[in-house]
Amino acid sequence: MPQKHPHPTEINLHQKSRMLEIKFDDGAHFEMSCEYLRVHSPSAEVQGHGPGEGVLQVDKEDVNIERIEPVGHYAIQIYFDDEHSTGIYSWETLYRLGANMEKNWQDYLDRLKKAGAPHSQLGTR
Repeated sequence: MPQKHPHPTEINLHQKSRMLEIKFDDGAHFEMSCEYLRVHSPSAEVQGHGPGEGVLQVDKEDVNIERIEPVGHYAIQIYFDDEHSTGIYSWETLYRLGANMEKNWQDYLDRLKKAGAPHSQLGTR
């Protein structure tokens, strides 16, 4: 029997606060920043084409989402104002990003710090 994955019941973009709010049919509710979604884009440009090929995204603190378009009944395509638009965010990807946000965010900040890249949460800006 195939496993049922949660589906969004509501997706709201709050451009002023640069947050994407998503509610799922299992009751989960996530608020993810545009920066978080941008630096964790599922695109090959960000993730690479294989393990260990990901590219650290820097200077994305002020990125915003210009628009969101549905992709079939399984995903959305996010168009960021830095012209990145190649990531297709499946419901499963969005759920995983929301559920693991704290760990993913800290890993990202650690990678920035190791690379010597500035970020306001690192106190280097």
